[in-house]
Amino acid sequence: MASLTPISRKPLSFVLPTTAAFGAFLGLFVGTANGSGLTGILAGAAIVAVMGILFVSVIRNEGLSKWISIVGVAMMGLFFAGLPGIILGALAGWFFHWLTYWLYEGRYRAKLLPYLTSGQVLWHYTFRTICGAIFVFLITPILVVMPLSFNAQDFFTFTPEMLRLDPAGYSLKHYQDFFTNNEWQRSFKNSLIIAPIATVISVSLGTLAAIGLSQSHVPGRRAIMAILISPMIVPLIISATGMFFFYSDIGNWLEGTLGLPKNFVGYVKVILAHAVLGIPFVIITVTATLVGFDHSLTRAAANMGASPVTTFFRVQMPLILPGVISGGLFAFITSFDEVVVVLFVGSASQKTLPWQMFTGLREQISPTILAVATILVVISVLLLATVEMLRRRSERLRGMSPT
Repeated sequence: MASLTPISRKPLSFVLPTTAAFGAFLGLFVGTANGSGLTGILAGAAIVAVMGILFVSVIRNEGLSKWISIVGVAMMGLFFAGLPGIILGALAGWFFHWLTYWLYEGRYRAKLLPYLTSGQVLWHYTFRTICGAIFVFLITPILVVMPLSFNAQDFFTFTPEMLRLDPAGYSLKHYQDFFTNNEWQRSFKNSLIIAPIATVISVSLGTLAAIGLSQSHVPGRRAIMAILISPMIVPLIISATGMFFFYSDIGNWLEGTLGLPKNFVGYVKVILAHAVLGIPFVIITVTATLVGFDHSLTRAAANMGASPVTTFFRVQMPLILPGVISGGLFAFITSFDEVVVVLFVGSASQKTLPWQMFTGLREQISPTILAVATILVVISVLLLATVEMLRRRSERLRGMSPT
């Protein structure tokens, strides 16, 4: 790769302190893991600063310095952490090399408006760094759980074999236990029964409510909207307590007056309770979709002789369908992951997957929980990806550009 072009170089007094700060941040973790966080901070800052001087003042070749940085930091990683340290060290070496040249050549201004001041540029990247740090803070617990689900031992911690990336330290036995254990499978089937039915009820009632509340002539629609979305605002333990007393009376009436089986009534109570929790999500997403809906289409359909039902299914529903499906997915996730309400309203016959996980944590500390958690994360990611695709489709249907 060609040598540096001297046109837009930044002074080392700006580049080195910035890269050294990132090196100190990484050194804090490495030093803490080896007994001294302060030593790690000082060593990390010094090593990265020296690397920066070598890159831009001695080597002066971006391609060569990149490989020196990757290999050098990878060897340090091997010394401190073995094989995993090589991988992490190589990534850190690439990052510090990229950061050094990104700052030194002024590439950080390439995609910004040329008239921005130094303070505005600093805030631009500071804001993105803060957002990235929050994202890492939120996602790190999930990233820790997923590899632990492949632990060959019945532990909730990384074993030495796992840290060495030894294949003997990894196993699928926790996943096998989930798919072969009767308790886990029964709770999984209960979740697959309760969540879809509760979702259908939530979507049906929530969509009709959103369409009705979107009409400007409905009296008190703001108060009605506040009441309908209150289950997602009120603390869940309070909602669960109220549902317990309310559905207990309904259950007694269904069993005593109508003579319905107790097990069936239990499912009815849990499904209705989960439907109540899911309706607010459907109302919000469908209402947001109706904001861009052209109501002249429904009036035109009525003028052509279409009945209200035909107008709804042939004209309105296709245009608001992305919002309906998005709300349904959120309602499904809410029902599938909910544990507090089902503990109050349901019985042992309606034990859902989250209830079984809660029991496993409280009573027997089953490592199978890690495998189940990983499966739920994968399902949630797929559903959220579907929501995003539907959002983009909805924007295209309304003539908007997806952001």
